[in-house]
Amino acid sequence: MSIATLAEVLQPALKGGYAVAGLVTLGWEDMRAYVAAAEAENLPVILQAGPSCRAHTPLPVLGKMFRYLAENASVPVVAHLDHGYTFEDCREALDSGFTSLMFDGSRKPLEQNIEETARIAEMAHEAGISCEGEIGFVGYSGGENSAGTDPEEAAKFARETGVDAMAISVGNVHLQQDRQGGLDEPRIRAIEALTAVPLVIHGGSGVPVAQRTALARGSRICKFNIGTELRMAFGAALREAVNRDPDRFDRVTILKETHDPVTAVARQVIRALGPTQPEPAQF
Repeated sequence: MSIATLAEVLQPALKGGYAVAGLVTLGWEDMRAYVAAAEAENLPVILQAGPSCRAHTPLPVLGKMFRYLAENASVPVVAHLDHGYTFEDCREALDSGFTSLMFDGSRKPLEQNIEETARIAEMAHEAGISCEGEIGFVGYSGGENSAGTDPEEAAKFARETGVDAMAISVGNVHLQQDRQGGLDEPRIRAIEALTAVPLVIHGGSGVPVAQRTALARGSRICKFNIGTELRMAFGAALREAVNRDPDRFDRVTILKETHDPVTAVARQVIRALGPTQPEPAQF
C-alpha cells in the first residue's frame, strides 16, 4: 500500500461499519510505532500533526516523515493536518505532501466557519486530497468549555462546505486523561438524521473503549482522534527506560525502548475501532 487520502480510508469504513484511528503524533518514535501497530492489525491508520507537533517540527519535515512511512507501509496511511487554524497552515501542509487537511474554524461564527472551510475544501479537492472541518466546539480538559454541535447547523455546514469528514462536539473533550466521559448519543443520532458525511470524534481518549467500539460499528462516526492515552504510554515507557539505568545518556538507545510499549497500546486502540470480521474490508 501507499499513502492514502482521508476519503479513501473513511468511505470503506462507513460502508463496512468500523472506524479508523486518527493517532496524534509528536515525533518519529510515536509515528513509527503507530504504523507498526496498523500493520500488525492489518488496518489503515491516520497520522496526525497537530499544533504542538508543528511547533516542534516544521511541516515540510513532517510531510516527508509521514510520506516515507506511508510509502513503505503494507496498509493505507493518511498524512493528516490536525487543527489547521489558517488558510496558510493548510496551504503549507498541502505543499508539504499531506493528503488530508483539517481546518478548524470552530471558534468562529457559523457563516465564517462555513465560508473559510469551503475555501479550504475546494483547494484540497483541486489537489486531489481530502478536507475535514469542525462544527460546534470541542473544548479542553481544564481549559475552554465545549459548545455542542447543533444538528441543523451541522447539516448546513456539511452541505455548504463539501467536507469529506465533519468533526462534531457531542460531549467529547480534548486532553482528557481518564475515560469517565461518554458521548451524547441522542445528539449523535440527531446529527446523523440530517447528514450523510462521515463523522469525527476529537478527544477520543476520554471516551470509554466500549462506547468507541459500539459507535464505530453502529453509527456514522468513522474516525476517532486519540492522542492523550498514547502520549501517556510513551511517557511511561520513556520514564521507565531512563530510570532503569540513570547513567545512560544516548537518547537513541533510550528512545528505542518506547517502541514496543507504544505499539502495543496503539494496537489496542486500532483494534477496538476495527471491523468485527477477522479480515478488514478491501481498500
